[in-house]
Parts: sequence; structure tokens; C-alpha cells
Amino acid sequence: MGIERRSGADTRREIVDAAVAVMAERGVAGLNLSEVARRVGVRQPSLYKHFASLHAVYDEVFREGAERQLDAVARAVRGSKPGLPALAAAVEAIGRLAMADPVVAQLLSWRPVPDFVPSQEAFRPSVEMVGIVRATLRDAVAAGELDSAADSDEGVALVSIIVSGTLTQQLANEPDAGYEDGRFSSLMPSVFAMFVRYFAPKTQE
Repeated sequence: MGIERRSGADTRREIVDAAVAVMAERGVAGLNLSEVARRVGVRQPSLYKHFASLHAVYDEVFREGAERQLDAVARAVRGSKPGLPALAAAVEAIGRLAMADPVVAQLLSWRPVPDFVPSQEAFRPSVEMVGIVRATLRDAVAAGELDSAADSDEGVALVSIIVSGTLTQQLANEPDAGYEDGRFSSLMPSVFAMFVRYFAPKTQE
């Protein structure tokens, strides 16, 4: 079936799915539109009716991945007690999602594609997710679980380092392992405990 006979939404979906499949096989930076077109079953110029460039395809993959990450974190936080339990649930949700979809995780957390910068619209869900993480830190401070210093840009940055650092090691060394039994991902609770100790409430003298 030619691309012209498919609906626009269906065609975009096929293109994005094919792009992720190519990246899974050839590396995130190995994506090229000629291979995507071959897999979708059309000539490459037809793809430009839906995506203006290669980076536009990357941008859509990034946006969809960021939306899924935001949804996973929001659901994890809603289903947990406010404060540290919610923060721990958010960290786990990000970790599980990344290991289930390592191609998109690389695009979200690393810079594997030269000169690619996500658009403001594609990056918006990531900004919202950071807001949720910041709110869990604020709740933990209010509950006396963390020192007030945790409710800061530094606190948010350290949460990011905990997650991305652990997952980087996991995906680089054991990309096919499960979250619970991965050599590095299984240590996420221990790394999180280090974060909690670092921001432990200061005792009053």
C-alpha cells in the first residue's frame, strides 16, 4: 500500500515505529530516512510530507518518550504516600521504563545524535516531570524526611544523576537484564538511600 493511501496519523505512527526499530539495530545515531522509507514501503521523498527532516523524526521520538516518562512518573507519585515514598516510586518508574525501552532512554538522557536538540514542545514533558520530582522533594522536606536543602536545584540534579548514572551503567553493560536482577539497576534502592542520607535532616544543637 502506498503512503498516500494511509491516514496521516497511521503513516506517522509507522514512520516513528520504523525509526525506533532502526535505532535499536544500528544505534541511536545510526538512523537514516532511506532505511525508514524502505521499511515503511515508500520512497524517501514521501516521508517529507510527514517529517521535514531526520531531526524532526528524532524530535517526535523524543517527545513521545518524554510523554511516556511523564505519565509513568505521575502515576507512580499519585499511587504513593507523599514525600520519600513518592520520590522512590518515581525513581523506580523512570528506571523500569528506561530498561523496557533503552533506545528512547538514550535519546532522553544522553546526547547520542550530533547537533540534535529537542524542540521546546518535545522537551515540555521533561520540564513537567522535573516539576513533579521537585514537588516530591518539597513534600519530603515538609514531612521532616529530608533537610530543606533537598528542595533545591541541587536536589533535583542529584536525583537525575542517581537515575541516569545507574541506568547508563546498566544499559552499557547488561542491556538485556531485568530491572530487579541487573547488576547496576538492582542497586538503585541503595543509591537512593545514599541520597537520603546526604540530605538527612540536620539535628538541632
